[in-house]
Amino acid sequence: MNNLIKLELARALRNRKFLFFSVIYPSVLFLLISSTSGATTKVDGTGLTLPTYMMVSMASFGALTAVLMGNSERIAKERENGWVRQLRLTTLPGRGYVLAKTAAAAVVSLPSIVVVFVCAAVLKDVRLDAWQWGALTAAIWAGSLVFAALGVAIGYLADGDAVRPITMITYFGLSILGGLWWPTATFPAWLRDIAEWVPTHAYAALGQAIEQSQAPHARDIAVLVAFFALFTGGAAWLYRKDTLKA
Repeated sequence: MNNLIKLELARALRNRKFLFFSVIYPSVLFLLISSTSGATTKVDGTGLTLPTYMMVSMASFGALTAVLMGNSERIAKERENGWVRQLRLTTLPGRGYVLAKTAAAAVVSLPSIVVVFVCAAVLKDVRLDAWQWGALTAAIWAGSLVFAALGVAIGYLADGDAVRPITMITYFGLSILGGLWWPTATFPAWLRDIAEWVPTHAYAALGQAIEQSQAPHARDIAVLVAFFALFTGGAAWLYRKDTLKA
């Protein structure tokens, strides 16, 4: 299993297009969005400046890109070309394959978080305590596992050309509804009510609570745990179903 993890890491790091969209793209979006208002402009209902608020949103977006896009399309392609079937002929357990995919995606997601943080601190003068930087990194990195499980599930749900549109719809839908591209305070009231139960909204809210030196809201943690259980259970069921077909 260790050899497979090393292989997955090497493949992910060689994919320049994937690295651009998961590491560089979120930082560029952060700089563009945070430049639309003054550095002292506060986001309604949070007490955070726009750069501070969007730093967490774009770091979360970068991690989401790495684990969701990285897992879903790659797994679907490997199922299609027979690579997964070949791995089943080895002693590698099914959980080892899933773990290798998740580990590779998680390693790529960490630079995407750090690069956004560096841009925010150096170019937008975002200042936090040392413990906040550490807690933010840990919370966003750990929370990305929810969407890594979703990526695995989509990879086993869709085949061939179908996986990309399904992934993109899910990816943009979660990003927009979760308030990763702009604050949910700008949404109509009915859409804000929906957004509060979207996993990406709860994901970003963890970091925003840390920025405000507050404990994460119990509802946000419950939403993430519930979706993690749902996505993990769905991925496991789809994996077993695919195994029986093979």
